[in-house]
Amino acid sequence: MSDEQMIKETFFVSHGMPRLMIGRQLLAGWRENVYSKRPKSILVISAHWETDQSTVNAVDLCDTIYDFDSFPAYMYQFKYPAPGAPDLAKRVQELLMASGLKCVHMDKKRGLDHGAWVPLLLMYPEADIPVCQLSILPHLDGTYHFNLGRALAPLKEEGVLIIGSGNATHPASDTPRCSDGVAPWAAQFDDWLKEALTTGRYEVVNNCETKAPHWKKAHPLPEHFYPLHVAMGAAGESFRAEQIHISWDQGIMSNASYKFTSS
Repeated sequence: MSDEQMIKETFFVSHGMPRLMIGRQLLAGWRENVYSKRPKSILVISAHWETDQSTVNAVDLCDTIYDFDSFPAYMYQFKYPAPGAPDLAKRVQELLMASGLKCVHMDKKRGLDHGAWVPLLLMYPEADIPVCQLSILPHLDGTYHFNLGRALAPLKEEGVLIIGSGNATHPASDTPRCSDGVAPWAAQFDDWLKEALTTGRYEVVNNCETKAPHWKKAHPLPEHFYPLHVAMGAAGESFRAEQIHISWDQGIMSNASYKFTSS
């Protein structure tokens, strides 16, 4: 593959609440302001596909999964019929098993959940780029997912855009909202994450379960954070991190998003 086709960047995007997809500034201006290159295919690691063992979907055409309840009717009208990427799924399986995983499952039926199709609908609305999804394993930790990403780093040289889709903070549904700015605990967590990433202290982020301030409040369940670790690991041996977006929902859910660029 030529140097022009190779990809140096991986991304973590906070997809936010599905109903807020309309007008999401970062994603709607993706090709103009963030990433203009057209990838050969896309691998998405979504917070909304949790499994006990690593699994990739290998389908010819991606169905749109409406994995949410009681949302406005218009949300169920959106479609994202992107072509699947079974060859990429096979390549992901090969790389992960070569890294030491004993088993990587192939799912030949599953389409794209809203952690994948909501951002992709804004980023690449034509739905003409092949897409593959990789599950996360929330019973394992950040370091595991970082190493999972590290095994996938060669995909960038093959023209694959790797996107982790979750949220920088994702508190419990009964967490008190903050109507006046940002909740102090959420701001502290978000500041910690930005400082650690942009100063190269990646090992601290890998040990978020013990190092992050207000970890259990920011992520009572970790599934929305571990896609960041996969994207960070997939950047390779030497990379720099840059925050490319920050906004807040209800003063407690951070939509901070990051670009990881390999040197």
